[in-house]
Amino acid sequence: MGALSDDERAVLAAIQDGLPLEPEPYRVVGERTGMSEARVMELITSMLAEGKIKRIGAVPDHYALGITANGMSVWDVPDEVAGEVGRRLGAREEITHCYKRPRQPGWPYNIFGMVHARSRDEVVATVERIARELGLAQYPHDVLFSTRLLKKRGTRVRAQP
Repeated sequence: MGALSDDERAVLAAIQDGLPLEPEPYRVVGERTGMSEARVMELITSMLAEGKIKRIGAVPDHYALGITANGMSVWDVPDEVAGEVGRRLGAREEITHCYKRPRQPGWPYNIFGMVHARSRDEVVATVERIARELGLAQYPHDVLFSTRLLKKRGTRVRAQP
């Protein structure tokens, strides 16, 4: 993966806060950067292929949708089944992201899966339902809730180096 070209940098600067909410967002980005819509799409496609950017996707504001309870389900499962349990949890519609982490002193949990809902009670009920449906209720588990909202955003670039 090489350095960013001036055109790549300009496109990234134009889209780093999100694509314009327009019927033709790449045309609008092109107008903002002095490029054609086709050139913008070509640059984004090549940056994806080269690994300069990871993805282009919609990120809904779940708080604006009333989904304000964020609970990280944590599971203490035997290491020999952790990969399979993680895959099964991660495949669930209710789990937005799931991963395995090494255990730490005083911390027995090795599988983590995020659940979002409208209330803490709904998160807990969802985790317990998943535990029953997947046959995981026998494993120690808990739910950790977010205490504050941190702004999530990717790496920032400037239009000119």
